[in-house]
Amino acid sequence: MYHLFRRIVLVRPPPSVFAHGFSESSLKSLRYLSTSSENVSSPESASLASNFVQLKNNEKPVIMLFENHGFSKSQISEIVKKFPQVLSAKPEKTLLPKLLFFQSKGLSSPEVAKLVSVFPGVLKPSLNRRIIPAFDYIQTLLRTEEKTIAAIKRSVGLLTWDLQVSVRPNIEILKQIGVPDSNISTILLYQPRVFLINSIRFKKIVEEVKEMGFNPLRLKFVLAVFARRAMSKSTWDKKIEVYRKWGWPEEEILLAFGRHPLCMMASEDKIDGVMDFFVNKLGCESSFIARRPAVISFSLNKRILPRGSVYQVLLSKGLIKKDVNLRLLFECTENRFLDKFVNPYKKRIPGLLKLYEEKVKGSKR
Repeated sequence: MYHLFRRIVLVRPPPSVFAHGFSESSLKSLRYLSTSSENVSSPESASLASNFVQLKNNEKPVIMLFENHGFSKSQISEIVKKFPQVLSAKPEKTLLPKLLFFQSKGLSSPEVAKLVSVFPGVLKPSLNRRIIPAFDYIQTLLRTEEKTIAAIKRSVGLLTWDLQVSVRPNIEILKQIGVPDSNISTILLYQPRVFLINSIRFKKIVEEVKEMGFNPLRLKFVLAVFARRAMSKSTWDKKIEVYRKWGWPEEEILLAFGRHPLCMMASEDKIDGVMDFFVNKLGCESSFIARRPAVISFSLNKRILPRGSVYQVLLSKGLIKKDVNLRLLFECTENRFLDKFVNPYKKRIPGLLKLYEEKVKGSKR
């Protein structure tokens, strides 16, 4: 149902999640919205790497420690660039124990190197007073070490916070209004940073979502909290205006948000692009999207445009009717789409598959 971008380690949610009417794919958008690890290799970092020979003698042991634990020169350069104080750290006393801690939790040396190079600030706080208590607190909520590692990979910065002060009050706010532990765990697993916010503002957001009519017992409630918390009021209002521009009254906007809270996570340009394609290219009423707001979360270039092109060809050849199930066409899996809308027509339209594949391929350039 939901679908967005880059792949990261997946920990299958408990069966209770799917009891709320969400398919496994519906949680992928929440998962993919998380901050994904970036490739830290770059010309700038390569330049920094070439300057290692200029390091002071007392700084070289730090570099050697990283190299001995599988860090590439570009990763080390990225760490030094983002966190130059690391060069004055005592490698055996302050850095090594943290690297070994992550390895003790099942992370491989390359995974530790990637984690630290993305957010080297995790090397700054005390291992015993901050990192381990934070890790243990998350594991208490998520129950398993595997899920805890998955959450940390999405936001390693969590380990630099005093979670008893920053996260616990916000989790208690949700519990007090009846949000199930399983739903709290789901949002913590896929979007752990949602709780890193002042508890006064968090409570205000929760109250707003409740006033919108969301049921605290449903998973959509925490998804709506996540969506509302992810942006300022001005950004929220700008997105509302984009939907209004396409003829949606306020009640229709709220209805769409209620059906798929993540429709408000798309950028203003993305919302505009999706609406333009369906209304001006496919000839749909704008209310079509309001009733199926999940399509806002789909990739415009990788899914909507390629599938829309196939639809237009089939329609022009009279092989399907205009009132074909567009929800199925855009929301079904890749294999189902090919089986339903491409493979049956390949003989009659020899270039159909090639057209689709070229559209998908072109989106990846």
